[in-house]
Amino acid sequence: MRSQRFDAIDALRGLALVWMTVFHFCFDLNQFGYWRQDFFNDPLWTTQRTVILSTFLFCAGMGQAVALDQGQSWRRFWRRWARVAGCAVLVTAGSALMFPRSFIYFGVLHGMALMLIVVRLTSGWGNWLWLLGLLAIGFKFMAAYGLVASPFEQLFNTPWLNWLGLITRKPITEDYVPIFPWLGLMWWGAATGAWLLRQPGLLTWQPARTGRALAWLGRWSLAYYMLHQSLLIGALMTLGLATR
Repeated sequence: MRSQRFDAIDALRGLALVWMTVFHFCFDLNQFGYWRQDFFNDPLWTTQRTVILSTFLFCAGMGQAVALDQGQSWRRFWRRWARVAGCAVLVTAGSALMFPRSFIYFGVLHGMALMLIVVRLTSGWGNWLWLLGLLAIGFKFMAAYGLVASPFEQLFNTPWLNWLGLITRKPITEDYVPIFPWLGLMWWGAATGAWLLRQPGLLTWQPARTGRALAWLGRWSLAYYMLHQSLLIGALMTLGLATR
């Protein structure tokens, strides 16, 4: 049986993809020296990254609520999960070639792969997901504060444990999406999805032409994510060769 797709969720994910593309294009312009910006410290860029990432994880959480409601089997879940995990491995390999000193070892796909399992196991917890999301977000900041100058500070800052997010300094890597606080966004997405499914008509909203295009894009989010940077970087490299 084919699972029902909801254009409202896919369109929101598609909007995040478009925003991400613009963000990454600006990032690539900086990397190639066409436009100098501080993407790691300037709030103009760090805030955008936070909002884009939050939207992706929120949509992933809503997707898990829909899958649970439609009776998705564990077999089908693992099949989709394997695609995310496999792409995470490819991201690590590709980034190691481009950025050997700051390659991605726990970026958005790595974090999403692990968080999807947690959310799948807890999606049926109802309104408790709101509280869990709040605790996940708060725990990151409280734990990091408590670890300062403690005997465990350095341990949680190492790559062996910094994927948890309980860090006192940000690791040197091109993308970093730890479990805490980002699991909270996915839990909130699952809680929102479960609530929307109980509201007749909200998720069956049919968008206009632009919204339908975004919904179509949102259905292919993983493939798009894996391809878009290669195309952007390839275009800028071609431009560089043509203007020599």
